[in-house]
Amino acid sequence: MTESERYIGEYLQRARAAQKEYEKYRQEQVDEVVKVIGKTVYDNAELLARIAVDETGMGIYEDKVIKNQMKAKVIWNHLKDKKSVGIIHRDEEKGITEVAKPMGVVAAITPTTNPIVTPMSNAMFALKGRNSIIITPHHRSLKASSLTAELINKNLEKINAPKNLIQVLDQQSREHTRILIECADVVIATGGMGMVKAAYRSGKPALGVGAGNVQCIIDKAIEYKDAVKKIIIGRTFDNGIICSGEQSAIIPAESYGEIIHEFIQNGAFYISDNESIEKLRDTMFVDGEMNKGVVGQSVQRIGELAGIEIPKDRTVIIVDAEGTEDILGREKMCPVLTLYRYDSFEEAVEIARANLEKDGKGHSVAIHSNQVEHIEYAAENIEVSRFVINQASATSAGGSFFNGFTPTNTLGCGSWGNNSISENLDYKHLINISRVGYYMKDNKVPTDEMLWG
Repeated sequence: MTESERYIGEYLQRARAAQKEYEKYRQEQVDEVVKVIGKTVYDNAELLARIAVDETGMGIYEDKVIKNQMKAKVIWNHLKDKKSVGIIHRDEEKGITEVAKPMGVVAAITPTTNPIVTPMSNAMFALKGRNSIIITPHHRSLKASSLTAELINKNLEKINAPKNLIQVLDQQSREHTRILIECADVVIATGGMGMVKAAYRSGKPALGVGAGNVQCIIDKAIEYKDAVKKIIIGRTFDNGIICSGEQSAIIPAESYGEIIHEFIQNGAFYISDNESIEKLRDTMFVDGEMNKGVVGQSVQRIGELAGIEIPKDRTVIIVDAEGTEDILGREKMCPVLTLYRYDSFEEAVEIARANLEKDGKGHSVAIHSNQVEHIEYAAENIEVSRFVINQASATSAGGSFFNGFTPTNTLGCGSWGNNSISENLDYKHLINISRVGYYMKDNKVPTDEMLWG
């Protein structure tokens, strides 16, 4: 046995013992445990936000506080009335009774961009299903994720929950992660595509995410002021590190100047000259890959790296793209928004499709429109899992109090994004269901004429 196998084996042994004890919990006991997880993050939102910013060097403290509080609230609100223990549904018409069973030990790979709320939500979903969870955080956010789990576990002790339901690996290595995901019962992979692919190769059921590159279409004949404000909120929130944040704005050519003016009035720094665009492009992408040094950074820092002076009162960079082949049309995990012009709505959809083919297919599209036929045309013709309508995508695609998306921090992208689910991760993905099929003697059997006539 290798040192890594021994190390992970000890975690798994503790996790399995805790899960076996927890499996006996009643629904109200399970819900008390899940509530404690969310309430702990809510109550410690400021402390955890400060540690996350200081440790990772990414994002905005105030936004992380909001994110910690709102995600804790919206996820608990979603989970608190759901059945996940014993008989969870009876279909009298079909004679089917559904019984929920835990999967066992959940392994969760979490990213440096969301070191608090992703471990929190994964733990809430896992424990809602009476599983235990082992979290392997990014090495750049080990302190933040570990403290999150430590605070939660202290509060779980107060309600006498089984010890070791939530564990965090205190040593980071690819070998540790590989062994963990190969030995757990189910894997959640939230982060870079390398880790997601490793999860799918583990031989265990895996729930991964795809790359984000949210295309934002601004329809004609809408209130541009409102749309622009929402787009800027989405693009600037936490300095743009959220995968569901707006990446490109596709704007009607007839109103281009008016809309650009609105962006500038709301804190945007507009780059349109070729020299500055080239400087920005070279700074943002190195050898075809995004420069990690700009992830979650302010526009002033990005400008400093690019040799472009940006005033202190600017919060987002908007930049004209040179067609859909421009690398600036890819995902940018910082407050930079790429601009496109269109004449017809069909052309706007094609621009979005072209950008998504290069990066982010399967994730999300934001549309600002009052025309249902346009919204549904886009929904029929763009291959993504979510269409976020008249909302800031960054803070809405992962669920909110104002839409019906499942609240989460893990957004599946379907087969388009090489994922196993095309919806937001939920507790239902972390339970097994036994179905009892009763004999329905009064069911009517169709005649051959009824079937084939």
